[in-house]
Amino acid sequence: MPSLLERYASFLPITDRTPRITLGEGATPLVRSLWLERETGIDEVWLKCEGANPTGSFKDRGMVVAVAKALETGSRAVLCASTGNTAASAAAYAARAGLPCTVVLPAGYVAVGKLVQAIAFGARIVAVRGAFDAALAIVRELGESGEATLVNSINPHRIEGQKTAALEICEALGDAPDALFIPVGNAGNITAYWRGFTQAHDAGIARSKPRLYGFQAEGAAPIVRGMPVADPRTVATAIRIGAPASWAGAVRARDESGGAIEAVSDEEIMDAYREVARHDGVFCEPASAAAIAGLRKRASVRATKDTRRAVCVLTGNGLKDPDTARSLAGELLEVDATADAVRRALALA
Repeated sequence: MPSLLERYASFLPITDRTPRITLGEGATPLVRSLWLERETGIDEVWLKCEGANPTGSFKDRGMVVAVAKALETGSRAVLCASTGNTAASAAAYAARAGLPCTVVLPAGYVAVGKLVQAIAFGARIVAVRGAFDAALAIVRELGESGEATLVNSINPHRIEGQKTAALEICEALGDAPDALFIPVGNAGNITAYWRGFTQAHDAGIARSKPRLYGFQAEGAAPIVRGMPVADPRTVATAIRIGAPASWAGAVRARDESGGAIEAVSDEEIMDAYREVARHDGVFCEPASAAAIAGLRKRASVRATKDTRRAVCVLTGNGLKDPDTARSLAGELLEVDATADAVRRALALA
């Protein structure tokens, strides 16, 4: 299959000199959720499973473009701040491109599955005592020196790559959905999807454009509150961000699409996280489940009555955060290695 850079070359800011690097990103599945259709009353509900990307999150779409452009311009290194997924993706694509990668993380706020990826790919990692927003301010300052290319979503090439998911959705469904539900952290992804849907419409790939509904966690909801959150808190570490870099783009996507940006509680996120795994066999990270929690919340107050076809964007794989998944199991039963002992245990389970 052609790489993402090859498939969408006409939509991307690449030239004949741009290296066509790839790890097989994009072309992620749309999985239909019969459970959510029954619960919400919507005719079609689809899950865009971005955890199927090479490093397990949507970040790979933008990172392949950002790193390819860094190579094209002769950059000697890449640099990012991260709550985890950006670190994993930047480190992987830097390794592929033969560039050193530096990651600045907020200490204690990165899920282990993401941290070990960045380590495995050979990134130089520094943890700072502060939130993600402090880490981002630091790498912005370091990036201004010109010694490394900053590959956070403030890099415009990241947004360009991430918009390809919207193009894929339109191609797979034959049109844009009526509504798209998506988590909002640093807000680059909702910005990118709106750009992608707009370009798909302009190119004749879609007849319409969807309403975009973004969801922040209640403890990390600066856009909903209308002001930065100094100490963001949520179980959904990937969206634990108090001052989104793409705030203006998210508001523009909300307003131009006729959608909304709302908050969901950690309890609603975790319930969606459990239920989508147990009903649909789709294991996503907690931040991804914010999209499903938001859909369920709106449906419960009949705020989806004009929606016939919806897509929920699941931004990352559940294996990114194994500790959260393990916490759902409680104490595991341990018995003797006999069939009778297992039968008795099953009766208790």
